[in-house]
Amino acid sequence: MATARHVGVTLKTCSTGDALLAEIETNPPKLIVLDLNARNNPLDAAARVRATGNPAPLIAYLSHVQTELAEQARAAGCRDVMPRSKFTANLAAIFAGAKS
Repeated sequence: MATARHVGVTLKTCSTGDALLAEIETNPPKLIVLDLNARNNPLDAAARVRATGNPAPLIAYLSHVQTELAEQARAAGCRDVMPRSKFTANLAAIFAGAKS
């Protein structure tokens, strides 16, 4: 949240795929970030977002050792899948890219 505020972007969080779909229907985002280690099946959420035709890039992060999960995320429509450490290190740039 602090990084989003610092960069000047609005960040909204959703705890379920249904909540995410409802949010993008009413407030289409410029970027969607998924924690692939979250509960409530983030891979299903990614596939459901892609099925809506929403063009927002999906960026996902996970533990660096979860190579099979990374491939599943790409197959579900995630544009970028990165280790949590890389995501954290580049968070400001990722959020800033959503502003343009």
